[in-house]
Amino acid sequence: MGLQIYHVADNQLIEGCKRRDQHAQRFLYEHFSGKMFALCCRYVKDKMEAEDVLITAFTKIFERIDQFKNEGSFEGWIRRIVVNESLTYLRKNKSMYLETDIEAADREPDYEALDSQLQADDLLKLIADLPAGYRIVFNMYSIDGYSHKEIADQLGITESTSKSQLSRARVVLQKALMEMETDVKTKRHEQQSGQAI
Repeated sequence: MGLQIYHVADNQLIEGCKRRDQHAQRFLYEHFSGKMFALCCRYVKDKMEAEDVLITAFTKIFERIDQFKNEGSFEGWIRRIVVNESLTYLRKNKSMYLETDIEAADREPDYEALDSQLQADDLLKLIADLPAGYRIVFNMYSIDGYSHKEIADQLGITESTSKSQLSRARVVLQKALMEMETDVKTKRHEQQSGQAI
């Protein structure tokens, strides 16, 4: 039954959801919930809280589906609602403070050395470990494609604050990547030393 989703066009699914057809709603949820849960987790660190955000977001998607006018990407429209719901949750729970002051990274990490070792999951974990304000701005700008103006409007901050949060997030990520690079080189050296004996 779940496989049928891949044979149903978005517009048929949307029309079904507009009619409040429960099968269409379930298909829509099954099709997009995995990706959207991952999106929630990038903003809301606790998985159970992210799940609550996801459920609330899908409730709003079903309530507002009439507002989708078949202009642009349907998935993009869904993503916007999920991001907005994540931000609403963070605002209500006061976990969206913005940080200040961080020393600059003095060099770029060696991305070549990291490339073979660094998986997407590793990078997502580094992003998840960023302080809340950095993480939110980094996610919105670098991953979800919001402009600094949109971020400023959404978060009630200035564009320059958004830019400085992004810049600081990048510094923290660079430092974390450099530490990871050192670990990778150390392990590689230990392996080579062990083989030489």
